[in-house]
Amino acid sequence: MARILITGATGTIGKVITQHLKKQHELTLVDIHFDDVDKQLLEGTQTKDLDLSLEENWEGLLDGIEYVLHLAGDPSPDAEFYGSLLDLNYKIPYNLFHQATLDPVHIKRIIFASSIHAVDAYPANVQVHVDQPVRPADLYGVSKAYVEALASYYAFTKGQETIGIRIGDFKESGKPDPNAGPDGLANFLSARDFCHLIDCTLSADLQEPFLLVNGISNNTFPRLDIDQARVAIGYQPQDNAFEMKG
Repeated sequence: MARILITGATGTIGKVITQHLKKQHELTLVDIHFDDVDKQLLEGTQTKDLDLSLEENWEGLLDGIEYVLHLAGDPSPDAEFYGSLLDLNYKIPYNLFHQATLDPVHIKRIIFASSIHAVDAYPANVQVHVDQPVRPADLYGVSKAYVEALASYYAFTKGQETIGIRIGDFKESGKPDPNAGPDGLANFLSARDFCHLIDCTLSADLQEPFLLVNGISNNTFPRLDIDQARVAIGYQPQDNAFEMKG
């Protein structure tokens, strides 16, 4: 059983991963508030209502924590820099990595949510690998490219072990949108496959302190290459949007 802190715990992905992890691990959930969250989901967890864009709210937060699953942020492709991105997508991850590398805090691993939006300006017929340059199509994607660079900096200069996941089109229902075209199906990530992917990031042995993986399901025509995730951390997705669509 590991001690895991989850930021952005009330979001769609946060609630799914909380349900998945809480029976096997000791969870601390952090978000602005938990007013709209089913209290049954929160049973057996510790919750903290905090604005993580404020540096002072991190004091003591990471004490005793082994792993951080960083999901907090504005996921909207229409988000604006001075609207929400600055606080949620720039300040919060900086505060996390800064605090995680201060003595005497010792976080074994930070796992953070990047996004397919960091590379979504590639043509639709290009399968994107993690070693290709970032190519965001919106300012949200730019913020995710920033977090990837920030994580790499803290990994290789401060020794903070980190895995980033470029998350595709996550579907809590486990099924692709019935109206999705080929592009949407190529981006699909089921809840089941994402939970498995998180398990892989928690247990994998890394060759270097920073790893970036693509996170989509086993789609017939995948927008993102997942062979590297298979090899590096043992990711074996089960769902295929094109078969489910048919």
